[in-house]
Amino acid sequence: MARKLVETVELKKAYITGAGPLEILHGVDFCLEEGEFAAVMGPSGSGKSTFMNILGCLDTASSGIYRLLGEPVSALSPDELAARRNRFLGFVFQGYNLLPKSNLLENVSMPLLYARVPSAERRKRALEELDRVGLGEYAHRLPGQLSGGQQQRVAVARALVGRPELLLADEPTGNLDTQTSDDIMSLFVALNDRGSSIILVTHEPDVAACAKRLVRFRDGLLVEDGPVLDRRPL
Repeated sequence: MARKLVETVELKKAYITGAGPLEILHGVDFCLEEGEFAAVMGPSGSGKSTFMNILGCLDTASSGIYRLLGEPVSALSPDELAARRNRFLGFVFQGYNLLPKSNLLENVSMPLLYARVPSAERRKRALEELDRVGLGEYAHRLPGQLSGGQQQRVAVARALVGRPELLLADEPTGNLDTQTSDDIMSLFVALNDRGSSIILVTHEPDVAACAKRLVRFRDGLLVEDGPVLDRRPL
């Protein structure tokens, strides 16, 4: 039986504004098991990004339950939460978030520095991940010397270097042209085929069609959750 990586029960989120509480999520039940590849879609303001931030321990729910690998996140201290985030989760963002004055090797190894992994092991694992995304020969280049698609590959390598249980990707193809977007999605598909678990937020139906499961939000509610019936070959 596959392990549950994340599970939410009646998850709600509201922000306090001058006009009173602004409810974003209205009771979301969700579960992702090991090895799944889910695409999360929905219009702007539907709650999908807030949901992703809560799953990534970047935000907290107002009420309900969120379990990460079976452990209720609400029971964790800020330091424990940061440790779980660094150990179990890998993040890929639309804007790459690479350090412009650090080379690719330094950028990719950064999560291991925070995890206090010894220098030689950091270098070895960072080079392995750069090789995996096809950029090992560029290890000593700066991000500004690469194309947008190559920079996103570096971001994927950085997300993977900590050997996370779950990869969270927020609009990872949003800044890329069609061909480069397809290249990045081919990488995600290959990672999932090798066992990586992935949740990917996207506005693009063609990107979502590369996943195995489609989750759709509307007005703070999870309104659709099922298999991708016509997966797009890459």
